[in-house]
Amino acid sequence: MKIINMKKSLLFPSLAGVMLCASAALTSAQDVVIAPEQDTVIREYVKKKPLASISVPGVELNIGSTLPETVELHTFEDVPDVKYRYVVVDNKTVLVEPSTRKIVKVYE
Repeated sequence: MKIINMKKSLLFPSLAGVMLCASAALTSAQDVVIAPEQDTVIREYVKKKPLASISVPGVELNIGSTLPETVELHTFEDVPDVKYRYVVVDNKTVLVEPSTRKIVKVYE
C-alpha cells in the first residue's frame, strides 16, 4: 500500500508541473514582451510623429488579429532595435509584426 500511495504522491506534482509548463509555453507564444525602455521609446515616438487614424472594418483590435495587406504599416525611423511597425486604428496605436501582420500590442 505504501508504494501505491508514494507513486500517487509523486504523480500528481509531476502532472501539475507539466501542465504549468505547457500553460506557460502557450501564453508566451501569444504574448510579446516589450522591454519597458523600448515601450517608452515607442510611446514618445508616436506622440512626436502622430499619424492620422484609419478604420479597418471587420478587424478587431486584439493581440493576434491580422491586419489586411491594404493597411499601410509605418516604421519607427531612427529608433534602434524596434522590429515592429505601427499604424493608428480607431485612435489607438497598434504595434504589428511586419512579417505576419499580426497585432502584438494595442496602445490605448
